Amino acid sequence: MITHRHSRNLSFDLDEAPLASGEVAIVGAGPGDPGLLTLRALSLLQQADCLVFDRLVSQEVLAMASASARRYYVGKASRCHALTQDETNALLVRLAGEGKRVLRLKGGDPYIFGRGGEEAEYLIEHGVGFRVVPGITSASGCSTYSGFPLTHRDFAQSVTFVTGHCKADGALDLNWAALAVPNHTAVFYMGLANAELISRELQRHGLPATHPVALVERGTTPEQRHVLATLGDVVEVIEREGFQPPTLIVVGEVVRLSDTLAPAMTRMTRRDADADTGAESDSADTAVAMGRMAL
Repeated sequence: MITHRHSRNLSFDLDEAPLASGEVAIVGAGPGDPGLLTLRALSLLQQADCLVFDRLVSQEVLAMASASARRYYVGKASRCHALTQDETNALLVRLAGEGKRVLRLKGGDPYIFGRGGEEAEYLIEHGVGFRVVPGITSASGCSTYSGFPLTHRDFAQSVTFVTGHCKADGALDLNWAALAVPNHTAVFYMGLANAELISRELQRHGLPATHPVALVERGTTPEQRHVLATLGDVVEVIEREGFQPPTLIVVGEVVRLSDTLAPAMTRMTRRDADADTGAESDSADTAVAMGRMAL
């Protein structure tokens, strides 16, 4: 058997102009696993003079940037912001005004609950050139790594991504009737604090207490864990299991497929593959390649 060993330095050609001085690239870093980063995102990471990054961007993704790139942490958690959104907007404009090639790096996809649209509007208002690179959103990454699809011809013909947390901690006023329908999947981002409200309103609008729910914490990272619950007991499960942000709440019959699909999925690290083929492996390099840390 021939074992193919590929260089860790990827070489590829993209039909895209280089990041210009004074330009901002708003880039999705994906849900956590650095292997889910797009080639375009990697290219821009390697060009940037400075990184403005969020809390959920992994250390391994940051390590792909130039060692000389300045790093600015602007992470946000509930009621705990390194910088306010207004301050982050102003920072992007200031760095671009200094002629820097700026990478605004966001977990998941910047246009799906990532405030990327707000930042793009601000850049336009201040005459700053920008580009946007999509990333794999948490809903897709977390569900896939947990072993269930978001849609399935037998169980869910539609899917909705829902914010579980409103601006300035306002009331979560959603179209609950549109979410509480059969053959549908609803994915709640940032919903832990409102889990009781989500459970109550979905039941009040017609879903049974036995309707299945998946909780996925730190999806696609080595710290991922997911638990199946129901609308009736999801709050109890969250409290008993000590779930913490970032956790997705996925409501729908599709989550039950994880009992079938997850055990059958191949989960092999590079080290496992090398052992199976008898190839030599540099344990130090492999440890660096496979080790991941969530901020």
